[in-house]
Amino acid sequence: MATNLKEGYKEILSGNTKRYCQYLKLNPNTLEEYRYWHSKENIWKEIPEGIKKAGILNMEIYLIKEHAFMIVETAPDFDWDEAFGRLANYERQAEWENFVSQFQESGEGKRSEEKWQLMEQIFSL
Repeated sequence: MATNLKEGYKEILSGNTKRYCQYLKLNPNTLEEYRYWHSKENIWKEIPEGIKKAGILNMEIYLIKEHAFMIVETAPDFDWDEAFGRLANYERQAEWENFVSQFQESGEGKRSEEKWQLMEQIFSL
C-alpha cells in the first residue's frame, strides 16, 4: 500500500481513553509477508474480533524498516493483565501468535504481551 506519510492518518478522538505504546523487532526478510497478513483483507477475522472483545477500542501498528510500533487505546478502567489473559484464550489467538512469530524476532510460542515490549512515554504536548 503506497501511502504519502506526510499526509498523516486521520483519527477521530475517542474521548477519555488510555493509550499504550509497544515495540517489536521484525525479521527483515519477511516484512512484506507481515504487512500482508495484517491487512484488513488477510488478517484472520477472529483476531480483530478477539481484540475488541478483550476491551481494546483501537489498535494500530506502524512499521519503519524492521521495527513495528503499536498503539493500543482502551477505556480508562482497562486492566492490561486481565484483558490480555482473556485475549490469549480467545478463538485462534494462540494459533495466530504462533503463525506471526515467524515474522517476529521475539520467539515462537509466546503470547502477544510477552513479545511486544511496552514503551515509556517521555514527552507529551
